[in-house]
Amino acid sequence: MTQAYCVKCKAKREMSNPQKVTLKNKKAAIKGSCPKCGTKMFRIGG
Repeated sequence: MTQAYCVKCKAKREMSNPQKVTLKNKKAAIKGSCPKCGTKMFRIGG
């Protein structure tokens, strides 16, 4: 799974429901949500 920083929990966590997305500048990214608090998480590169 993919780890990302949760701003609300202030900790690195495993993303739940990670989805690959492409940014406007054609770079890859992954977005998902925090399993503990449900906040959206985002990680560039992937």
